[in-house]
Amino acid sequence: MKTYLFLTVFCLTLFSCSGTSDSPSDFVLGKGTNIAHWLSQSNARGERREKFIQKADIQYIAQQGFQHVRLPIDEEQMWDENGKRHDDAFQLMFNCIDWCIENNLRVVVDLHILRSHHFNEAEKPLWTDPKAQQQFCDLWSDLSSALKKYPVSMVAYELMNEAVADNHEEWNVLQARCFETIRKVEKKRLIVIGSNRWQSADTFDALRVPDDKNIILSFHFYNPFLLTHYHASWSNTRVYTGPVHYPGVIISQEEFDELPEEQKEVARQYIGVVCNKEELAKQMAKPIAKAKELGLRLYCGEYGVIDEAPEADRIRWYKDMMAVFEEYGISSANWNYKSGNFGFILGDGSKNEDLLKAIISPV
Repeated sequence: MKTYLFLTVFCLTLFSCSGTSDSPSDFVLGKGTNIAHWLSQSNARGERREKFIQKADIQYIAQQGFQHVRLPIDEEQMWDENGKRHDDAFQLMFNCIDWCIENNLRVVVDLHILRSHHFNEAEKPLWTDPKAQQQFCDLWSDLSSALKKYPVSMVAYELMNEAVADNHEEWNVLQARCFETIRKVEKKRLIVIGSNRWQSADTFDALRVPDDKNIILSFHFYNPFLLTHYHASWSNTRVYTGPVHYPGVIISQEEFDELPEEQKEVARQYIGVVCNKEELAKQMAKPIAKAKELGLRLYCGEYGVIDEAPEADRIRWYKDMMAVFEEYGISSANWNYKSGNFGFILGDGSKNEDLLKAIISPV
């Protein structure tokens, strides 16, 4: 605890004494990476969890040229069922933020999974249970009380990852309510808001955005799914082992005809479909237009291709994504830093240097 207090005081004093203003306009996202499968989507606890992300990891991220990290956290890791904090998890979150500030990395704290809402589960009580909705707002009240000491120029809040409501308006109403909960105590904090149904670019025209300039609009991008989730065990693409191409025709009619019958249903929608840099940009048109209309910053908080996909096609996709982000002024965070499926640090600790170069220096 003494170490945490010292680091927090040191970091805040550094800002006040250096002449650096603490303004939302100083929160520059640029290129970032997700620190996933640590305080979110992980069963690791105790020493194993503590060692998964260390100060050296944050230093490495900064040294590669990244400007921010997106930090997913799950309700069940951070609080018990009564809303009481798990102090050890909060301490890890504080440590990570302090290390990021030391290394001039901005942080987006993302409430990723709730007990009442998982983006890939069929049952989502958040949309039907008023108590669950109040709990969602209460979690953000508690998070705000814990994090409001950090400069608004260094730490932003993302209300929820990949809302999946049957009706777009259900998310519009709930995110507005949660937004106001935070605004009662933090007037200038940057708040990241995404669209309904997995933060899809295609649903962005249905998103109602509060009238507030301290907002960052966020979408996620994993198209074409047959490539980005090639043979992914948790999706319907798990059965597919046939060809997939990028850029150009994703799968030809001739290639489709040669597939085993059990794989054809997954691939059918991609027959003869062309995907390239221009198509990627076209598919991002709705969030680009919304951000321009409202004069807000735009952020692709997740994008990536699984390592099961053909490597050359995978790298070409990343380079085109970076080119589109550059052209339209979109900040971004790849999914993710450290994992066996999408990370540029693989499960065995080795580095995918080609992937890292495609993100940081794509030309």
